[in-house]
Formats: sequence, structure tokens, C-alpha cells
Amino acid sequence: MPSVTLPECPQYIEPPPTQLDLDFADLAIIDLSKAHTPEGRAQLVPQLRDALRTNGFVYAINHGYTKAKRDRIFDIADVPFTAVPPEEMKIYTANIEKVGYYAGYKTRRYWAMDTENNVLDEIEHYSMNRNVNKRPHPQALRPLLPSLDAFARHNHFNILHPILRLIALSLELPEETLVEKHNFDRQGETSSIYRRTEEEEEKSKNVWLKGHTDIGSVTILWSQPVGGLQILSSDGIWRWVRHIDNAVVINTGDMMEFFTGGFYKPTIHRVVQPPQDQSAYDRLGVFYFTMADDDVTLLPLAHSPVLKRVGIERRCPDEEVPLSEAWRKERTISYGRVALKKGSVDNTEEEVIGGIVVKHYN
Repeated sequence: MPSVTLPECPQYIEPPPTQLDLDFADLAIIDLSKAHTPEGRAQLVPQLRDALRTNGFVYAINHGYTKAKRDRIFDIADVPFTAVPPEEMKIYTANIEKVGYYAGYKTRRYWAMDTENNVLDEIEHYSMNRNVNKRPHPQALRPLLPSLDAFARHNHFNILHPILRLIALSLELPEETLVEKHNFDRQGETSSIYRRTEEEEEKSKNVWLKGHTDIGSVTILWSQPVGGLQILSSDGIWRWVRHIDNAVVINTGDMMEFFTGGFYKPTIHRVVQPPQDQSAYDRLGVFYFTMADDDVTLLPLAHSPVLKRVGIERRCPDEEVPLSEAWRKERTISYGRVALKKGSVDNTEEEVIGGIVVKHYN
């Protein structure tokens, strides 16, 4: 059988991990290969449940994607930022406020990170739908679309769906309950995060992306060595997320809180300046953000025996619960663009979307 020749792509040279003794979060690690059998799923359900309800973040290993394929994806993820001319970037820049979704480039200095000190973000990312052929892409990316399509499908069917099945089982519901709400026609994203000037770092206290929760159901982050991601622990302390080679980091978002009636809270996390021994490196991230189908109403799964026992925390009355599409678009349009009000809890700010309070954490 002839070997498959992959399109040429410049190699992304990965920075070394930090050597500093940081305050890392103690996160559980689940072996996703066990999800292939009923016995394995029975072992994983309590592990995932306890991890998501304690820290909200969990590592997944043995997810079926080789280290070589993972490295290839980081090579490709760097292409939109290093191989596309600025003039072509402008053609593929998203009109986020108009369309309500990320497609193409989000330029730097689009989000307000600190309105009091007039600090804007330095985060640049390139987003595409899971159907990678749904929209046009820069010339340099086009030969790489088959690899990106395979990557998206792996994330969706080999990582997201097993996680959704485990969550459904933890609620004592049929395995496919949440899978049926997450079909293969929504957005994934690659992202690159850049350094900022010293003056802006001082103004924003080294916070690149203030504490927030994700819009969707589940976020899949491919672990990479440059530190910056922190989670807000239950004791109120921000702790670093450690890099584990070829692991993915899983967290839940707003939509999962809607579906589970607060049983699984959206994870509060932020991005800060990398550790001092990594400050010379750009931070390149690869993410797979997942959302329920646009026509799904984000109602609690009230028939869950677990939720019947523990009770349901509603963010709004059932008759006012938004559709997935409305929540996605309104959260996307407003993030970093609307004025926030001081929150009822210290070090928080708030906005109201469709009558629902959304908190941001300083």
C-alpha cells in the first residue's frame, strides 16, 4: 500500500515547559480508552463526575490521537498567523458583532480587558466551523483542510461524544441523551495568544483574558507547554494548569449548566502572562469549542433521577430559557464589547443577556 504524502507545512517549534515551581491545580486524569466498554464507562463515570464538580477541569489521555498527529496540528495551527500576508488576513477577518459567531480571524485589540485602564486584548485567533469546507479560507490553509477535517471529526466523535455519554450516565440518563443535542455542524477554533507591552501588563496586572466561563457545553483544549491558563479553585485561589504532553484538558461551559440544572457548573478560568522563564515565547493554543445544535432549547434535563434527588438550580424560568443559537450569538457579540457593571460579589463584573446574569471575574 503506497504511503500517504501530507502537504508541506512549516514545523512549529514548541517552547520548553516552565521549570518554575508554580501553584498548580491538582486535576484528575481520566483514561478515555476505557470509554469503549460498558465496564470502562462504569469506572470513568464517578471519576469524571467528581472531577467536574470539584475543579471543573479534567485531563483526558489515551484519546486515540497520536503524538505525531497532535504535533502536526500545531504546525497547521501556526499557519494562519505566520504564512498568511496581512492583506489576505483582512479579507478573512470576522465581522463578529454582525454575525454573532467567530469565523476567520479575530484581530488583536478587539476585546476590552480592563475598561478602567483602557487595556485591550492581544489575543488573535482563527476560527472555522467543524465542517471545514463551509466557508472559504486563506490560500495557505487550503491544502491542509483534509487534515483539519480529520482533526475536527476526531475531537467530535472520539473525545466529545464519549465525554457527553459519561456525563449522561452520571445523571442516570440514557447514554445518547446529550450526544443527540450535539451534531457535527457547529464551530471549532484554533487560537494564538501573543505577548503585550510592559505598560499594559502593569495596568491589567498581567491578566490577558479575565476570568470567565465558556459559552458552550464542553471545551476541549489541547495541552501545550507555555503556561498561562489558570482556574479559580473552590478556595478562591487562581491556580495554574500544568502541561501534560498529548493530553487534552476538558471543561464544562454555560450550556452544560443549563442542561444539568447547575449540577455541572461552568468552569471559571482566565489567561495570564506566561511564567517568567517562558515570557519570550508566543502562546499558541488549539481548541475545540462545542455547542448544542442551534435549534436546541437549553432546558434542564428534569427527567434525570439525579436531578430529581438533588434539585435543579435554574438561571431563569423554563419559559424564558434561550435557544442554543440565541445564547451563542448574544454571548459572542457582547463579550469584551459591552460595558460591565460592578458585581454583587467582590472582584466580579456583570452583564445581563436575555434576562440572565453573566459574571466576569477580575
